Amino acid sequence: MFEQAFKNIDDILHTDAGSATELDYVEQTSWILFLKYLDDLDETKKGEAALAGKKYNYILDPQYRWDTWACPKTKDGKLDHNKALDGDDLKDFVNLKLFPYLKKFKAEEPNTIEYKIGEIFSELKNKISSGYKLREILNIVDSMHFRLHEEKHELSHLYEAKIKNMGNAGRNGGEYYTPRPLIRTIVNVVAPEIGDKIYDGACGSAGFLVESYNYLTQNKAKLSSNQMEKLQNTTFYGKEIKSLAYIIGIMNMILHGIEAPNIRHMNTLSENINDIQEKDRYDVVLANPPFGAGIGREIQQNFPIKTGETAFLFLQHFIKILKAGGKAGVVIKNTFLSNTDNASVSLRKLLLESCNLHTVLDLPGGTFAGAGVKTVVLFFEKGVATKKVWFYQLNLDRNLGKTNPLNEKDLEEFVKLQKTKAKSANSWTVDVANIDQETFDLSAKNPNKAEEAALRNPKLILEAMKKLDAEAEKILNSIKSKL
Repeated sequence: MFEQAFKNIDDILHTDAGSATELDYVEQTSWILFLKYLDDLDETKKGEAALAGKKYNYILDPQYRWDTWACPKTKDGKLDHNKALDGDDLKDFVNLKLFPYLKKFKAEEPNTIEYKIGEIFSELKNKISSGYKLREILNIVDSMHFRLHEEKHELSHLYEAKIKNMGNAGRNGGEYYTPRPLIRTIVNVVAPEIGDKIYDGACGSAGFLVESYNYLTQNKAKLSSNQMEKLQNTTFYGKEIKSLAYIIGIMNMILHGIEAPNIRHMNTLSENINDIQEKDRYDVVLANPPFGAGIGREIQQNFPIKTGETAFLFLQHFIKILKAGGKAGVVIKNTFLSNTDNASVSLRKLLLESCNLHTVLDLPGGTFAGAGVKTVVLFFEKGVATKKVWFYQLNLDRNLGKTNPLNEKDLEEFVKLQKTKAKSANSWTVDVANIDQETFDLSAKNPNKAEEAALRNPKLILEAMKKLDAEAEKILNSIKSKL
């Protein structure tokens, strides 16, 4: 229904001077889709108000509504070319009037539409340099609707495909995309339940929250209206610092059926974790926080274990914000298991003593497009110290990459064995009592993997070759003497 429409939009953006990458394509498509969504939301709410005999107050002022500036219609429902802005007039209206107006929206609660409008347009810019091309895109998006489940379902799949393409767009794109087979596997292992508050403090495109929603609504027909209301309003929470990721996450959740995402546009690490109270905690944490050093001292002051490594600060945040008995699945660099610096050692000690780190999934290189680091997934429950850690090393018979990505079949054995923590050629258990109590080293060294034979000394190889040559010559001479 909409696949060709998305392709046409990309083709238009590809020829526009202002949009150069897949990231730009997704960003520019997203803000236009969001405003079209607002128009559909207005019409839906207006209809509901009419049925209830109530007056409806539109979200936006008249001149900024979709049917006024984007696609005004004639009485027969066709585009009114006399009223529709085009070219420089359209571009100037969007840049000088529409965006400044939308930036002014403010609200405290992230699940309100006013909060989303203000945060989305606070830093976002219209990069479409041609007003004529913007007109073409508006006309295409006008044909899309967010009212029927079937329409949202198709749009959600197409949007996910765009996010995936963006994730493959070099190093920067990978920041926004965690492979969905991996996310689904993590969600399956953590197994959230309806009634849980699920949190991702670095939610990016909201993949973990969306897949958790899909997991919890597998048998949607069996869910009560009360359960569905919980899923809509008090289940999924996130934080995201980057404007592009924020709008992508919001749109992704809306398209998947979560109409009021509780995602805050903020820097998670700016919160002092000592200020986290019981009311702030969550039952489930699912996340793939950003990696990289360079976090300043002013941010590090918010954490008891000081480090410039972003992911290590996030891990402290996740441990602190998890409820007692809460469950987590967190992706992190595999060097976390073995680094010998004070922060790494202290953080491993904290994790092992305050949580039950029951499972570590060791992922192969290439799992994340554009990322040059190997990663592991930490599965833990808060409140009980770790006694044993079950490791699984994902060994594949191929190299992962853009054209050969991780798939769910690759992870089938892990999911099966993890249920009982079974031993296999790829899995083993480590008793925490037996690890170094000074460094708490958790290096993922598979004891079941045969050690590769050490390379022989070149001199010894040459001597062996000479010996074999001498024996061969002796045999040849013996044969010749008998001829």
